[in-house]
Amino acid sequence: MSDPSAGTIVLWIVILALVIFVVVALFKMVQVVPQASAQVIERLGRYNKTFEPGLHWLVPFIDKVRARVDLREQVVSFPPQPVITSDNLVVSIDTVIYFQVTDPKSAVYEIANYITGIEQLTVTTLRNVVGSMDLEQTLTSRDQINGQLRGVLDEATGRWGVRVNRVELKSIDPPASVQGAMEQQMRAERDRRATILTAEGVKQSQILTAEGEKQSQILRAEGNAQAAILQAEGEARAILQVFGAIHEGDADPKLLAYQYLQMLPQIANGTASKLWVVPTEFTAALGSIAQGFGGVPGTPGIPTPPADDEGAAEPRPRASSLPAQALEDPGEALAEARRQAEAATADATSAGTRSGAPFDPSAERGQRPSDGPTAPPSPGAQPRSLGGEPEEPQQ
Repeated sequence: MSDPSAGTIVLWIVILALVIFVVVALFKMVQVVPQASAQVIERLGRYNKTFEPGLHWLVPFIDKVRARVDLREQVVSFPPQPVITSDNLVVSIDTVIYFQVTDPKSAVYEIANYITGIEQLTVTTLRNVVGSMDLEQTLTSRDQINGQLRGVLDEATGRWGVRVNRVELKSIDPPASVQGAMEQQMRAERDRRATILTAEGVKQSQILTAEGEKQSQILRAEGNAQAAILQAEGEARAILQVFGAIHEGDADPKLLAYQYLQMLPQIANGTASKLWVVPTEFTAALGSIAQGFGGVPGTPGIPTPPADDEGAAEPRPRASSLPAQALEDPGEALAEARRQAEAATADATSAGTRSGAPFDPSAERGQRPSDGPTAPPSPGAQPRSLGGEPEEPQQ
């Protein structure tokens, strides 16, 4: 009974081993390749095919997966590398490479480790490119260095089935002493720019202030000129009125004598008056005063009246040859003064608003006084207002 039982156990062992073999064979036959990946298949040690993403079948124990390759874009950051520039300065440059495998077969069979190959090629190319530049060109020519590195790496890695998309210089670190000198230079440059900007601001401010003072002085001088002209015209009109009234009234010597007496207190007024200057007509005025108060004709200083037989005719009023003068209505003058004050306020406000804009030479037109000397106003001339326009004649 022992022999049949031993054979049965052996049979069951063989059957179990066969089942395990079948299961393992089936498991090895089925290959599922994920998306953005590829598998390089070898049959009996030689390249057979490349599996794309999806479900694939293998011959058990004959086909074997040589390598699984990631087809996505990969980023590799290499450690800082010391590079000597053309001006013999050692700078530390840190690079970042963006690459993508385009041919899994070449990436597996053309190079043992394409990442190490890219790193070493990047270092040597970087030293060749930066070695022909000085420090300032290296710091300011990153785009140029990136383009040269990408061109060299893409050409060299093309036969490896790898495409280099981008190369970036993450950092360029010069020596500490050079960094201090660069900071001092940058600080001096910024101080120079700040000084220049401050000087430009002061210059613009002074120019605007000078322009404002110039315009204000021109307006003030124009106003003073107009005021002087109006004052002179007013005094001229007052003199003409008085002169006309005197001639129309045909004043006699008594009135003149009275005017002399009115002026004597003003002549004597003053604490320092030690000497009186008496006009030459004073004796004649005293004679007229004496004659007016009943003095005897023929006395020295008293004029002798003309005889009756001389046929002196009674004096008659003389017609005045001066034009009639009429004073301006105070209400109209006040309204005109208010209008001119409002116009001057509006001009000053607009000038202050435009003070922040560049000076416009055309804005000064009309504010300058005339080049020629101003002729004195004639008695018949029309007076001018503060705005420069002639006033309407008085009715």
